[in-house]
Parts: sequence; C-alpha cells; structure tokens
Amino acid sequence: MYEQVSHSLLNEILIALKPEIKSQRGMQHFYTRLGANFYAIHSLFYRLYGDRPDLPEQMLRLVEALARQYIKRSAALKKSDLQREKDHNWFLSQQWAGMALYSDGFAGNLKGLQNRLYYLQELGINMVHVLPVLDCPPGHSDGGYAVRDFRRVDARIGSMEDMQALSAMLKKRSMLLTLDVVLNHTSDEHEWAQRARAGEKRYQDYYYVFDNREIPDMFEETMPEIFPEIAPGNFTWDEAMGKWVMTSFNHYQWDLNYSNPAVFVEMMDIILFWANQGADIVRLDAVAFLWKKIGSSCQNEREAHLILQLMKDCCQVTAPGVLFIAEAIVAPVEITKYFGEDAVIAKECEIAYNASFMALLWEAVATKKTTLLNRGILSLPDKLERATWLNYVRCHDDIGLGFDDSDIRYCDYEPQAHRHFLVDYLTGRFAGSPARGHPFGENEKTGDARICGSLASLAGLESALESGDEAVIDTAIRTILLLHSMILSFGGIPLLYYGDEIGTLNDYVYLDDEVKRSDSRWIHRPNIDWDKAELRNSAGSVEQRIFTGLKKMIAVRKEIPAFADFNNRELIAVDNPHLFVFARFDHQSIHSRVLVIGNFDANSQYLELDVLRRLGFFRFDNTVDLISGERPPVFNSQLVIPASSFFWFGE
Repeated sequence: MYEQVSHSLLNEILIALKPEIKSQRGMQHFYTRLGANFYAIHSLFYRLYGDRPDLPEQMLRLVEALARQYIKRSAALKKSDLQREKDHNWFLSQQWAGMALYSDGFAGNLKGLQNRLYYLQELGINMVHVLPVLDCPPGHSDGGYAVRDFRRVDARIGSMEDMQALSAMLKKRSMLLTLDVVLNHTSDEHEWAQRARAGEKRYQDYYYVFDNREIPDMFEETMPEIFPEIAPGNFTWDEAMGKWVMTSFNHYQWDLNYSNPAVFVEMMDIILFWANQGADIVRLDAVAFLWKKIGSSCQNEREAHLILQLMKDCCQVTAPGVLFIAEAIVAPVEITKYFGEDAVIAKECEIAYNASFMALLWEAVATKKTTLLNRGILSLPDKLERATWLNYVRCHDDIGLGFDDSDIRYCDYEPQAHRHFLVDYLTGRFAGSPARGHPFGENEKTGDARICGSLASLAGLESALESGDEAVIDTAIRTILLLHSMILSFGGIPLLYYGDEIGTLNDYVYLDDEVKRSDSRWIHRPNIDWDKAELRNSAGSVEQRIFTGLKKMIAVRKEIPAFADFNNRELIAVDNPHLFVFARFDHQSIHSRVLVIGNFDANSQYLELDVLRRLGFFRFDNTVDLISGERPPVFNSQLVIPASSFFWFGE
C-alpha cells in the first residue's frame, strides 16, 4: 500500500466529513494523530476489507466515529492523554497494584463500590477492574459476558450516572478504572440479534448465519467446544429466524462477524464510548476468537491480530492514554503475539494475562516442586517493550492447565497423567490433598477438566479451618501469601481477586440458584461478608494475617524500582527442586537488585551461600529481607527458607 494512496483517501475523507465535525474547534490534536496513524489504519483496513466495494464508505464511517468520540471526550481526559503520551511507559511502574471484582458481590452495586474505595486504598490497591457492568438478560448473562446493550449499565447494579460518579471518584483518588468490552459476541437479545432474527439482512450479516448445516458442519470439523458439558457444538438453530447461527460459547451468545467492516466500526465506537466514560484500561474479552476460518480452530488467526492492531491504532487517534488488556488464555507461544507480532513495542494490546504463570504456580503448590514452573518460565517468550503482564493467582474464571506438553515431558511427567493428577489434587480427590476446588467443564471420557474454587479453599484454608488445627491453618495462610509474593515480584501488574485479601472460602450458595448451579465458577464469585472483613483489624485472626501480609508486600513493592517491568528479571537455576528463584534489577541501576526466593515445599529448604555469592548476592553483611527487615536465617553457611515461605532480599 503506497502512502500516497492512503494520503489521497484521507484527503477525500476529510472533505466528506459531516459539517458538524468539520466546524468543531480544538481538533488539532485529533487531526495530528489521525495523520500520523492513518497510513497504518488504512493499510490494516485494506488488508482486512480491501476486496469490498464499500471500502471507502466504511473508512469514512470509521473516521467519523473516531472524530465524534474525540469531540465527546472531556477536557480532563484529553489532558490525561497528553500527559500519558509524554510519559508513555507510565504503566510499567512498580506503583500499580490491581484488584478485580464484581461490584454487586463486593459492595452490592456501583454506589456501594464507591463507598468502599477506602478499603481498597487501605490495602494499597490503585487499579480497580470492575467486572462486567453492562446490561445482560437475567438468567442468560454468562456472568456479565452476554451483553444485551453495550451502552447501558445493568440496572441491577446501577446506572450510567453511578458509573460516571465512580469513575470521577477513582480519578480523585488517583486510582485506575478497568472495564470490559466483550468483542467476540453479543446476547441473542441484543438489538442487532433481534433485528437479524426479524429478517433484516443487514444485521444477519453482523453474525455468522446459515440456512442449513452444510457450512456449519465444515466449521465443526476443526472447531473445539468451549463448554462441551453445558453448550455442546458451535452452532444453534434459531427457530424464529429459521437459520443456524454460530455460538462458540453459549447458545444465547451469537458470534460477531468481523469479516464485515460494519461490525468493526460498531465495536470500535463502543470501545471509545467506554474510554470516554473514564476507563483507563479496556479489557478486550475473547480476542482469540475474533476471526473464523473453515478448516481452522477459529482461534488465534492472523486476522484477529490485524483487528487488534487496527483497534489500537484507532484508539491512538481518539484516546491515546487508554490501554488494552488482551483476554487471551492461550498457549505461551501464542500469548505474546497479542502484544503485537514483528514489533519492538506493543502495537496490539499493552497488557496480557499471564495465565501460564498462574497455572504453573498452582502446579508447584500441588507437586511441592518447581521443576515445571522453572521450565515453563524459561519457555515464556520475552514481552515487547512498552508491554506488560497481568499477573494473578485467581480470577472470576476457571483454572486451565494449558502447559506445553514438551515442558511436562522434560520434567519426566506424562502429560495426560500429570494433568489428571493436578485436577485430582486441586479438587481434593487425591489422598492427603487439602485443596477444595471443584471441576469445571469435565470430560468424563478423557478425565480432562478445568478447576474452580476460591484461592483460600484451593490453598487448603477451608479444610484447615474445618480441622481446627492451628499448624495446618498457618500452612494455608503461608501458601496464600507465598502465591501473592510471586505475582507481586515477578514483573508486571499484580491483579488480586476480591475476597482473597481476607481468605474468603468457596461460596456454595450458587447451588441453590437454578440458573447458576450448572456453572461451578460461581463458587468463587462471592458476596463479601463485611463482618468478616472487619476482622482484618483483629490481631491474630486469619483475616488480619492475610490482609496485613498482603498490605505489607504491596507497600514494599511500590518502594522498589527493581520491581518495575522492563524485562529486568533473571531466572536463577539452583540445585533444589522445591525453590523458585529469580532476581529483579533496577533497569537504571543494575547494581540495585532484589533476590526473590519461594519455597513451595512443606519442609524447610536450603541454599548454599557460596552459590548465591558467586551470583553477586550476600557478598556483604547488609542483606535483609525487605518484608520483615530482618537478616536472613543462616545455618552452616546455608540460607534457610522455611516451608511454604518466601524472601525478597535486598542490600
């Protein structure tokens, strides 16, 4: 694509813009950014839609959408955009610590959440991911991911005014707001689906709609099932429409057809709408599924990446201060592609979920060994510059065991047998396991499953409290803190999950709800017990020990420049299969380093000090644990790491 061609088209578009756009004042930053990004925007749009006769018309619609949203963007948000353009690595700082939460489960509704922000700040949280808030049909919401109206807040949790008030209060408190936009599908009750069902061809083209099973059957040959137990197959017959429609997730979630540029323009406009409501970060849901091809898995297709690049370039024009999170729970070799392939800096999404690290941590808890954890991290490709990981232990979704089979074999495990062991261990089926997880999406024929459960119950706190054994309770608490110590020091933005900060156990109330009982993920989507949360102020309570431990870690993290994320982590191989050891260094001063050691075993472990000294640590007599402020425990020239514990050593 010659630049002259794109420049010529841009001139035509600017001439054709509606008068109400051309007459606007204060558009200089918009036009500067549009000019700077238009060649990339046009090139990507042409690669995706160049064979369509309506290409110029759709390009005009896209630019008009970008302009309208820029006009609607508040002066305060435009000022923030300019500041973040100057400090473009602002989100790589060690200062950020996040929490994901359902507003109704956390505080009843959006107003309640606003009234509880003090609690999050007390812990040290300054990034709040409010899980889906948009209007969904009761009973067919998929936890908020089956959207009926992309521009309306679910009345059960509040209103647009409540969301705007929450956004304003977060900004006053210097806290970031993260919101979801579900890209892959809509509810079958969305206006577009309703109009498609009524026979409007324009809106049938927004989805994958077929008269018979011929083409759906071709897709089914290679498309995996997402929810084989509760939603088998990838197509649903719609009686009212008299056609088959693609439904990769649930039968009431219709997949959007991104081979239609009108769909792209609509969804880009929706992303910018929420950016204008004050979202600092937009989590793009199910991005791996955006492009469908017969003969493929319809996941991780090259065109899906082009769509994300195009979305990022468009966002750079209207709201350049807004970041994207890629919700792509895929293999390690695929995940870094969502930062942007063939790039130095992120050109798709600046942030991606580090699902591999999360699953590897739980594997280490189950085996009491870090062999696969070390191997898996070695196999994790380096992220790009101006990109970062979202590191987490638990979230609203299930735990998948998507390890690379070659890594499992390298560690002398048989892949299928090892996954079966992990499912059995984390669900408490394995003899002696303290975990109380529950299977999700279990395949009775193969034994494969994913795992649900709260962090505390998976870590053994539920069974420990039942036993009343203080030593076992202490082990569970130390395991909870150990896991969090890893995500807080690894490199990236740590994302806690609501309730974990006080050791919230599995919530079995969902079994009494006819709509929810078939989906075990509701077991870890609790309603916070605020009487229990008050126990964080009661010395010696379980809640106080966990909350205070996390609060201290977050505070220390924020003071250590080495914990900023500039690919400044060095994995250290040690001759002890129970330890996970890595160093973090200040990218501006390589002599400023932190040594992180985690012991995943139920017994104390040891490291020879001579080994650490050869690596440049413990050479002087000023090494201390940054959390306790105490000197390291040493016996017979060996560093002692207590069971299920960690150290952050600095000098």
